[in-house]
Amino acid sequence: MRPSTVSLTRLLLLSSAFIPIGSGYARAATPVHKTPHITARKHIPPARNAKIVSKARVKQKTVTPQEPATYLSSTSEQFEVRSHNVPHGAVVTIGQKLLSQAPAGTNPLKTLAQLPGIMFQTAQPQGIDVWSNQVFMHGFQQQEIGMTLDGMPLGEQTVRNYNGLNTIQAISSENVARIVVSESAGAESVAATNNLGGSFSYISRDPAHKFGGTVTQGFGSYANFHTFARVDSGDLNSTGTRFYASYMRQDGQIWKGTGDQFMQQVNAKFVQPVGESSSISAFFDWADLHQFSTPDVSPEMLSNVGYKTTNYYNGKQSGLQAAINAANGIFPPGFNKLKDPEDSAYYDAVLNTDDTFGGIKSHMQLTDKLTWDTTAYGHGETNQTTWTTPYYSSPNGSPLSELVKEPSIRRFGILSQLHYNIAHNDISGGVWYENNHYQSNMFAYEMPNIVDGQLTSAIPNPLGHWSNPFAKIYNQTYNTNTFTAFVQDTYRILPNLALHFGFKSVLATTRVGNGFINDDYYGAGSNIASGVGLTTSKPFLPHISADWHFLKHHELYFDISENVHTYAQSGYKLSNSPFAISQTAFDAGRNSFKPETDWTYALGYRYNSRFVGASVYAYRTNFNNRLQQITSGSAVNPVSTVSNVGGVTMNGVDAAITIMPIRNLSFTNSISYDHATYDNNLTEAGTSYGTKGKQIVNYPRFMYKTRLSYEWRGVTAYVDANYIGKRNYSYTGDVKIPGYWLSNLGVQYNFGKLEAFRNSVSAVKDLTLSFSITNLQNNRYISTMGENGNPLSTGQGALAYQSMLVGAPRMFFGSLSANF
Repeated sequence: MRPSTVSLTRLLLLSSAFIPIGSGYARAATPVHKTPHITARKHIPPARNAKIVSKARVKQKTVTPQEPATYLSSTSEQFEVRSHNVPHGAVVTIGQKLLSQAPAGTNPLKTLAQLPGIMFQTAQPQGIDVWSNQVFMHGFQQQEIGMTLDGMPLGEQTVRNYNGLNTIQAISSENVARIVVSESAGAESVAATNNLGGSFSYISRDPAHKFGGTVTQGFGSYANFHTFARVDSGDLNSTGTRFYASYMRQDGQIWKGTGDQFMQQVNAKFVQPVGESSSISAFFDWADLHQFSTPDVSPEMLSNVGYKTTNYYNGKQSGLQAAINAANGIFPPGFNKLKDPEDSAYYDAVLNTDDTFGGIKSHMQLTDKLTWDTTAYGHGETNQTTWTTPYYSSPNGSPLSELVKEPSIRRFGILSQLHYNIAHNDISGGVWYENNHYQSNMFAYEMPNIVDGQLTSAIPNPLGHWSNPFAKIYNQTYNTNTFTAFVQDTYRILPNLALHFGFKSVLATTRVGNGFINDDYYGAGSNIASGVGLTTSKPFLPHISADWHFLKHHELYFDISENVHTYAQSGYKLSNSPFAISQTAFDAGRNSFKPETDWTYALGYRYNSRFVGASVYAYRTNFNNRLQQITSGSAVNPVSTVSNVGGVTMNGVDAAITIMPIRNLSFTNSISYDHATYDNNLTEAGTSYGTKGKQIVNYPRFMYKTRLSYEWRGVTAYVDANYIGKRNYSYTGDVKIPGYWLSNLGVQYNFGKLEAFRNSVSAVKDLTLSFSITNLQNNRYISTMGENGNPLSTGQGALAYQSMLVGAPRMFFGSLSANF
């Protein structure tokens, strides 16, 4: 429902070997020693940061005394972090080879969920269901994690993203070169004002130097088809001018009920080298998404009706008749056991989104020590998010109407940074400015009626464009100007010891106007926040870290940083935005609204050798002025306020170990423990609720992950299993969702490894056949939680509040991919 509105096992070891501490730059691992399993790297010229590459093999070269020591991971055959000196900050990097081992079209964030401390929830195993996608990192949800693509901000990863777009709508997974994850604390340079819990930085693939292309065809359960085609121009002239263009099409049926999940996308990238070390590049993205969503459920529904409750839509008149019957009090079997059967299933729930996004980047090597990077970008989005309500009738007499939220985004921005190397210092500084115009509104459209068994009009296509509304429900217009600046320096005291210091300044102002609310829908006397504004001003957000490599395979580091989250924005009653409430509630809470801030302290140790890799990563976060959406009553038209719930204290630890007893065999195990509790009791409408000391909602205290993988010639096989511990559904913790296990299996074979194939099909470089099974044990479990907000307690209707999604059953996927 909607409110009113490698092997990846080795990647796990890499995550333990390179636990991020927030600078956004690669941290070197253990120094290279003369051991048979590590090859030295050729000298890398001085650069502002560590260079990250995704190569399984490198040429051997002896390190000469004149060359600085090189540092790299000795535990991953697919990823390396290397530098001519120990850089500041650690990163976890996942590359295209690892991404391609998942089912074709899989959201890269789902692959990241194998890392300790990261939880990705979705009701669709590829992670392409935008409504159900939810990612957490060390207790922080996606709204509190910075997201960028080639440095360009993607904003908050919500369903109706007000200042960006979802990552899967920004770039096709096949065009992602790598993702750099900075945990616990975000880098100063990241273009984000919500990175309380770190950042995910997507890097797009460059066009190839040789003419070629890639074609992938995937298939799977529930009519799943994924098609991807890309053409690389190769170098068009002696300067290296080149580009690529790609098209992606994803189609399939939702696994519960009836409805299509469709998306198509075009990506293009252009690179023009300038001289030996400079370049100008451009990236373009167009995404067209149309998806039915699986229905939200409540604890009461699971107990009395079961896990298979669906919406009424089936593409036929009978589905519409069932929805009309329910609106008139005639419900399916078992619904009489529910507290609010009318609010327990609907006709449909659909997302329709169109995005155009892109930017131009200039990278200029001004001297051998000074570089200047500048990016100008723009983004436009139109959105129609719909659900059919039985609480607002149509003018033609139908007891149903289609409520359609129609937000739109128009934003433009520029980023500019200078990087300078002198002596043992790596200095950089830069600015980011963005103007974002966000329109948030909702309309009501007429639904057909059925009279004497006959339709009064044709059944509309929920995935089509809705036009000619009969009522406007609400409206707000947001205008936000954001400015950030940063300065940072890494001082290399010794080749194996680095100190880092930097700070970030944030100034963001949001004004809200054109407020309108429909009294007929919300009731007489209702109002909406309008003609108001809030400013976030934080001139000094420090970041300090240090990294020390000692002995042969050991490393110690620490990291301390402060971050801020500017005020969120959304449709009326749809989030924890202080603007998405009534004018009365805004005026009452205005003095208590403060930007969310946090201090994060991290300390870690790593051991990295040929046969074993291990790590321990401990952190403490003091989260202040947490703004939370508090809901009670029906999720259709809830009593919704935004409150400053005070502080949250998180104390956590990740531990991981990978054993590699023989070549190409890896066995990884990791555990994550996060004691994240509210510091205060919550008072709402004059009633105090015992939230102090209770675990935060939607995130488990304990997670366990394991993976076994093996590679032999052209075959790659893996089996993994994750345990997600119990989670609090209500703020007081009196309603909990039990923990669950989820396991997956996959195998790939690359025919390009066969000499006979290479000799007979010379035009095809690689031909890879893949097969995988998700939810191997076919377990029933709850995936996403809190998509409609979280209830306070059982006394406030928590058992009947629909804000959970059932996870997908066992599903099968396969694909065939060819590189030319």
